[in-house]
Amino acid sequence: MANRRKNNKAKEKETDWQERVVQIRRVTKVVKGGKKLSFRAIVVVGNERGQVGVGVGKASDVIGAVRKGVVDGKKHLVNVPLTKANSIPHPVNGAGGGAKVMMRPAAPGTGVIAGGAVRTVLELAGVRNILAKQLGSDNPLNNARAAANALASLRTLSDVAEERDIPLENLYA
Repeated sequence: MANRRKNNKAKEKETDWQERVVQIRRVTKVVKGGKKLSFRAIVVVGNERGQVGVGVGKASDVIGAVRKGVVDGKKHLVNVPLTKANSIPHPVNGAGGGAKVMMRPAAPGTGVIAGGAVRTVLELAGVRNILAKQLGSDNPLNNARAAANALASLRTLSDVAEERDIPLENLYA
């Protein structure tokens, strides 16, 4: 039993997940005795090799909120298909709450042209060359979720060929 637990921890260390806190906000709940303070942390978790997740944690202290956010982020992982130029295969739009995000692939050497929470999500996903624009809302949580939604809806040529039940060569014809 103890041996299995060690192996899981070793695997988790090997995959080297990075976590970045996007926002920490002090929130209050009004109760009969007054106001109850707690903290909300928005955390983006990624391995810079095509996996990324956005998580939210709430706790009475900041460290606890961040820890809960990391666990939540690992529950909501998204696989991102990356091209040889470390970009995305095709233009895509995503939505989350009132936020919309538009993403376009970019040539090598362009870098990550994106702002705020979207930039964090893209960097931790391992995307190196991309153009992205936040539309609608400036809420970091909704923008991060919109970015994750857009990355989740990406499809590769082989995925499309498989869906249509045709060989990959026939897709170009």
